[in-house]
Amino acid sequence: MPPSARRVVPLLLLGFALASAAQEYPVKPVRIIDPFSPGGGSDVLARVAAQKLTERLGQTFIVENRPGGGGHIGADFVAKSAPSGYTLLMAGVVHAIGMTLYRKLPYDMAKDLAPVGQVATFPSLIVVHPSLPVTSIKELIALARSRPGELNYGANPGSPNHLAMEMFNVMGKVKLVHIGYKGAAPVVIDLVGGQLHLASLGIPSVWPHVQSGRVRVLAVTSTSRSPLLPAVPTVAESGLPGYDVSSWYGLYAPAGTPDAVIGRLNSEIRAAMKSPDVSERLSSQGAQAAPTSPEEFGRITRAEIARWGKVVRDSGAKVE
Repeated sequence: MPPSARRVVPLLLLGFALASAAQEYPVKPVRIIDPFSPGGGSDVLARVAAQKLTERLGQTFIVENRPGGGGHIGADFVAKSAPSGYTLLMAGVVHAIGMTLYRKLPYDMAKDLAPVGQVATFPSLIVVHPSLPVTSIKELIALARSRPGELNYGANPGSPNHLAMEMFNVMGKVKLVHIGYKGAAPVVIDLVGGQLHLASLGIPSVWPHVQSGRVRVLAVTSTSRSPLLPAVPTVAESGLPGYDVSSWYGLYAPAGTPDAVIGRLNSEIRAAMKSPDVSERLSSQGAQAAPTSPEEFGRITRAEIARWGKVVRDSGAKVE
């Protein structure tokens, strides 16, 4: 056998082996790492995905919470895991923000994680305490300009809701003061209690208080109105054209995971997210299914890292 043929044969055998492994995948339980505490938006999405993938692939998908470091401890764990398809990550916009917001992270989202596919998107609401004499975004901007540095908002440092308000500062040419919190729940408590003037918050966490009148909703942060709240305008149509903050989450695998495995996971998750029961469950959380191809999700990831990097630099936002 010529030397060139001897080199080709092992490569062909390796290709056949990888293809066979992908067809058989999964042959053992798969972990989906949620890098946050149980009960949050990413946890809900991870468990929806795990349930559907278990049903469709006939193998158990287990959600494992690994919180800490603003979601980056769990992400780094997956980035350093074997690229076999048996350890996946539910990650999103907070990780894209972190690529610039944190001075040094032990992994690179764009290089060390392979996009499997986006799962869902969901907007937040900009809400104020009723004592604040504003009923619209334009009125809020006018009041903030007349009282620079006097109005505060609460947010978990580095979260999409933190950067949503920093973007508001930049685009609205105002100076709202950030008060750091460890999560959305204490923000809601202090906003309802009047210790905070305003906040950007996910729909599920604040909607009961909007309905009771304990907080007033001004706008939705996404480019389009929420199907749950069709009467509530967007920030963009209320005075800040181009404003767009939508949280998104999707599945990632360690870089180097075989394309065939990623392709199979993507095909199954896209089918699962289109099922009526999943759409209904997500809608109840203010979210919308938004499955993509791995390639499209990769483009979204890179674009979001660049977009939020600019917001971080322009606003001067920091995480101590």
